[in-house]
Amino acid sequence: MTFEAYETVVEDSGYEARGRERQALSLGIDRLERLQKEHHSREDQVQSLLYVRRLWTIFIEDLAHPENGLPEQLRADIISIGLWVVKEADRLREERSNDVMHLVEINRMIRDAL
Repeated sequence: MTFEAYETVVEDSGYEARGRERQALSLGIDRLERLQKEHHSREDQVQSLLYVRRLWTIFIEDLAHPENGLPEQLRADIISIGLWVVKEADRLREERSNDVMHLVEINRMIRDAL
């Protein structure tokens, strides 16, 4: 395998990973938007918020890993956003807030930036 071929595989892998991240964020956004638009049970609300929380926990863990290839400052910035998302999802789940729109907007901005 030539270096150029290896580079292509690595780039494709990164592209595929970003695609999976976009899909995961889109699912979370859909679940959050349903909480705003439709009648939902408390269980649906909790499951939707836990999904978003788990997703961002995975992102944060990946970003904190020393082998993550993103620039350190970008990683730190995204981790900060992720911590806010986790806290806000917890506030909504604990019914200390009812504003789902901010979570939708942040997740949409991150998804669209991938």
